[in-house]
Amino acid sequence: MLLIKNGRVIDPKSKRDEFLDLLIDGNIIKKLEKKIDYCSSNCNVIDAKGKIVSPGFIDVHVHFRDPGFTYKEDIQTGSMAAARGGYTTVICMANTNPIVDNIDTLKYIIKECEKSPINVYQTASITEKLKGKNIVDMELLKHNGAIGFTDDGVPILDSKIAIKSMEIAKELNLPLSFHEEDPNLIGLAGINDGSISKKMGINGASNLAEDVMVARDCVLALETKAKVNIQHISSGNSVDIIRNAKAKGANITAEVSPHHFSLTEDAVLLYGTNAKMNPPLRTEYDRMKLIEGIKDDTIDIIATDHAPHSEEEKKREFAKAPSGIIGLETSLALGITNLVNKNHISLSKLIEKITINPALLYNLDLGYIDVGSKADIVIFDPIEKWVVKKFYSKSSNTPFIGQELFGKVKFTICNGKIIYQDDSSS
Repeated sequence: MLLIKNGRVIDPKSKRDEFLDLLIDGNIIKKLEKKIDYCSSNCNVIDAKGKIVSPGFIDVHVHFRDPGFTYKEDIQTGSMAAARGGYTTVICMANTNPIVDNIDTLKYIIKECEKSPINVYQTASITEKLKGKNIVDMELLKHNGAIGFTDDGVPILDSKIAIKSMEIAKELNLPLSFHEEDPNLIGLAGINDGSISKKMGINGASNLAEDVMVARDCVLALETKAKVNIQHISSGNSVDIIRNAKAKGANITAEVSPHHFSLTEDAVLLYGTNAKMNPPLRTEYDRMKLIEGIKDDTIDIIATDHAPHSEEEKKREFAKAPSGIIGLETSLALGITNLVNKNHISLSKLIEKITINPALLYNLDLGYIDVGSKADIVIFDPIEKWVVKKFYSKSSNTPFIGQELFGKVKFTICNGKIIYQDDSSS
């Protein structure tokens, strides 16, 4: 048994926010009461005084690079990075090598995921080889364990393919997640087409590349009534488009990554390729529009888009370096530092966007705290300061190294087991 005492329990699903003790028996929450005195002799006790006790975090957008790119990350190192960040559940994208468009690759990943200390789920691609031409056998992949479908990293340009995939996904009651950037409106991907790109002599990625794709898929989502997730929003215009589509009844979920609400295109001058990502960091106007969308729930989910790359790859000249940064180990702290502490949203709303909302998107019975629920728990100190320096991830490609942030995970508990405990040295 595991007894957590004296913590402030915040559960967005029930709207609970009170000081409670929590008793875990096996992998289930057995008791949730004001004071629990009894605990068997083999019971482990955690004093959570001054800490927040929250449902384990859920990330709907990670790249664990297995199979094919395990020099950047693998399922086990990615899982430990997740645990350090308070994540007990993650959803992996399909752009591995080979791509997850077939049963053999899917089964391999699922078998590897069984070794993980956290809950790791896998999506399959929407189209074969991410080519945007032929839709995979979505029903077969679902029956073999795929939890959703995405061509993340590549937009689906053919509207007929996009709408057909939505119709099939609706029948299967699974979400589709869309990467929204039209390559025909992009010069060099990974940097905003604006003042900074001009200073660098680069034609970058226009916000129009995102806006036109978001607009199309919002219209198609309205038509099909499919569950559609718009990935890593970066453009303020896209926030307005999604808000309008939701008001009309579209079953749309929108996600934003911590780097997009924390930084602007100016970061490219400071951090170089560690600030190169798809979609790119944009203007202060866009950043504030994203925060507006987070505040009014146009944006439902905060997802890291954890994208590890080797140091050698990121040291290449800007045009040749890959896009993407790691994010699992800094996500909570960026949310507290740049959203909660700046009075944009409450701590409860931040937790909502990394627990119950992601669970609802993927039809998971997770992301909440109640008697009888699965014991996936994170305990964190919302006011503790720490400096970003070391990582459990294999990679360290992030612009946040050296920054002092607020909010530190102290314990991560998955399936009733302590899988991470802060040693205060990292």
